[in-house]
Amino acid sequence: MTTDPQPHPAIDTSKAHPARVYDWLLGGKDNYPIDEAVGEKLPPEARDAARQNRRFMHRAAAWLADRGVDQFLDIGTGIPTEPNLHQVVQGIVPTAKVVYADNDPIVLRHAEALLVSGDEGVTDYIEADVRDPLEIVAHARRILDFERPIALSLIALLHFVPDEQDAHGIVRDLVATLPAGSYLVLSHAASDLFPELAEQVTAEYARGGIKLGFRTRPEVNRFFDGLDLVAPGLVTATEWDTGTLGADSEPSGIYAGVARVSS
Repeated sequence: MTTDPQPHPAIDTSKAHPARVYDWLLGGKDNYPIDEAVGEKLPPEARDAARQNRRFMHRAAAWLADRGVDQFLDIGTGIPTEPNLHQVVQGIVPTAKVVYADNDPIVLRHAEALLVSGDEGVTDYIEADVRDPLEIVAHARRILDFERPIALSLIALLHFVPDEQDAHGIVRDLVATLPAGSYLVLSHAASDLFPELAEQVTAEYARGGIKLGFRTRPEVNRFFDGLDLVAPGLVTATEWDTGTLGADSEPSGIYAGVARVSS
């Protein structure tokens, strides 16, 4: 089941948006010429990174569902691309509840049609920005039980939140609302694995009006401060493998990790 549809806000097609550029990189059709223009100038590795992010999300979500986690808060959802997170987890735990959030109105329109839960579970969607974490949590509390473990998913999102917007503080605020036994699932573009490539991608996004803040491994690791990283720890997206679906063998410029909230 899903909750009632939200009103449709206007979509700004004069500016590129990360969710729509990401859709283009994944081979989707739900983007505009302004988004395609950014995507076409990116190196081929950007498409690889988008695909690697999706596969990491699938592996991590399945791993959590296999361990009985049945509540998920996915911020920075992006335009739905099957299988979506709720399809992965509800395939394992049919009663799972998933709340999605993104700040692009086009995601809302597709969410109403494509983020449809199975009969036993629940999906919900809010148009909101991660820079307002308390708004997202307030909405999520209508669906999720914050007295039980929740998986907070931040996939390929935080490199769009530069340091001056306090990305680490935003994550701390979100994690602080989670009960013990919850998890943080996070992937983030690296500035120190392939520096020249990172600079090229950052420059092309900037020309499209999108500011990026790629980070080093220590900087990404800070998002997990106070949490217990599960094996294999903070690694690249293609190295994160628990044996659930199998990792990729190709190199990756994306850091990825899953950590447990112990208290």
